[in-house]
Amino acid sequence: MRLFIGIPMSPAVLDQLAAVRARLERPNDGLRWSASEAWHITLQFLGTTTPAQYECVLSHLRAVHSRPVPIQLDGLGFFERSGVFWAGIRILPELITLQKLVVAATSECGFEPEDRAYHPHITLARNRGRENGMRTLKPRVGRAPEFAGFTAHEFLLYESFPNAQGPRYQRRARFEMDARPTNPIPRC
Repeated sequence: MRLFIGIPMSPAVLDQLAAVRARLERPNDGLRWSASEAWHITLQFLGTTTPAQYECVLSHLRAVHSRPVPIQLDGLGFFERSGVFWAGIRILPELITLQKLVVAATSECGFEPEDRAYHPHITLARNRGRENGMRTLKPRVGRAPEFAGFTAHEFLLYESFPNAQGPRYQRRARFEMDARPTNPIPRC
């Protein structure tokens, strides 16, 4: 199974992102737009996971204690090289702390942190195949809306099922955040 850990979006933010998509999407625009059910903030991508690793991840994520995390979307942008259009997430200390706690927990199960800096975002669209739909999308984007903020009270373990229309995600486990003191920040 292919797994990742993420934070689901609030209904208000889902509505705002859907409005952005509706405003910008065009027939045959050379882009593969993400379904709203797929919008989340990735904390860590695990990839292919064995049954033993899955059980280990469940156990270690249950031991993660974090206060609820404030989330604020912060503009729209592009990853040029990979052909991705995204909504950014403001990097707040509470989000970074949670991400580090998750990475530390999964490292006990054989998963390694990424080499690059954490850049939380929500993928809205990707170039379709060899087409460069980003070239025609960029001039239409304009100013990003003032996105609603929300407080995340949970993070989820998802399984990813790739397909030609874009991946489908299934929730495998839910982990609540509470007001208890957080674990010390691990060194990664």
